[in-house]
Amino acid sequence: MTNHAKLDRVIKIQLPIFLLAAIIAGTVTYFGIAPIRRGIGYSPEQPIPFSHQLHAGKMQTDCRYCHIEVERSRHATIPAAEICMNCHRIARTDRPAIKLLTDYFNRGESIPWKRLHRLPDFVYFSHGAHVNNGIDCSRCHGPVFEMERLERQAPLTMGWCLDCHRQGVEAINHPAAAEATVGEDGKIYGPESCGACHR
Repeated sequence: MTNHAKLDRVIKIQLPIFLLAAIIAGTVTYFGIAPIRRGIGYSPEQPIPFSHQLHAGKMQTDCRYCHIEVERSRHATIPAAEICMNCHRIARTDRPAIKLLTDYFNRGESIPWKRLHRLPDFVYFSHGAHVNNGIDCSRCHGPVFEMERLERQAPLTMGWCLDCHRQGVEAINHPAAAEATVGEDGKIYGPESCGACHR
């Protein structure tokens, strides 16, 4: 076989096969790991096991009892040990997890909870603006009252947020704030301007 024939074979047969295989592998990888890329299903093991299923579900503790800044702040805030100890000075004090909690509290140390949701620094998001517009926590966080261990439910991408702003949501019980609009259908629509989320 001459060099010309070898080159011809590579260009006509081997190169297209290689390119097709690369495209298939790239496509399968792209779509196959999409949930991982978006963080859906991320569920880190926490330093102290905490059941939202028990607290928010069975006991029906309002999210705002533990996440005290959710109506006033950009951040919902992770509960300090003091909040937990409001109940656990008395309740279930003999459990290993509660003993660990009590140790953190007695030492005056913050519990090193592992963060589940994180937005890029260039994104402005306010929990207060959403909660005060009647947006239910489960809209972004999923049915936490059913989760023994929290798991990320939404991709929190720009497209996902804009879809929600454009589709509108039923308000729970609050009138829309200045940034939001109430449509003729009674739904609340979020702002779509770049400056609303990129400040």
